[in-house]
Amino acid sequence: MVKEIYGKKIGMTQIYEENGVAIPVTVIEAKPCTVVGKKTADKEGYNAIVVSFGEVKEKNANKPLKGVFAKAGVEVQKYLREIKVENVDEYEIGSKITVDTFTTEDRVDVQGTSKGKGFQGNIKRHGQHRGPMAHGSMYHRRPGSMNATTSPGRVYKGKKLPGHMGSETSTILNLDVIKVDTDKNVILVKGSVPGAKNSIVKIRKSVK
Repeated sequence: MVKEIYGKKIGMTQIYEENGVAIPVTVIEAKPCTVVGKKTADKEGYNAIVVSFGEVKEKNANKPLKGVFAKAGVEVQKYLREIKVENVDEYEIGSKITVDTFTTEDRVDVQGTSKGKGFQGNIKRHGQHRGPMAHGSMYHRRPGSMNATTSPGRVYKGKKLPGHMGSETSTILNLDVIKVDTDKNVILVKGSVPGAKNSIVKIRKSVK
């Protein structure tokens, strides 16, 4: 069975070990993902299963989405995602992927969309140092030199400049699974994960 599931970030808290040490954890609600389709190497060029999750009223789903669930013979859900697998024949349409796929002995990677910070300068966006704060310096939080004098006379590609920060796909690697609650469909992982509260995250078995 594939060790990958999608869930919703609930927030952060802390739990205590028997020796009294506090462990910061992120609570992720990962309700069962339903297999609603398959992608094969012969047809699509790769092997994957299509899973659905998230509650939604059927009247709020569009017709293409309803068609996917009608073909699979399962109830309409909010999101569709793909999970790459080696053999799609191991999975049946309508089967579930639940949090009991993971145990406290596992280490996982968690992927999400980082919080948007808007337009930011070099110091916040790239961690650069500021200039002298004396009155006559005339240089405090500015980007600095743009190019190399008269030749080539242009700004090099990749130069770190002010711009939009955040709202990017981000992955945190090798997080310990602290607890798996199958009754509440909740998994607790050590440390923080990308994204705001109630955002969608992907949990997979660690690749490193």
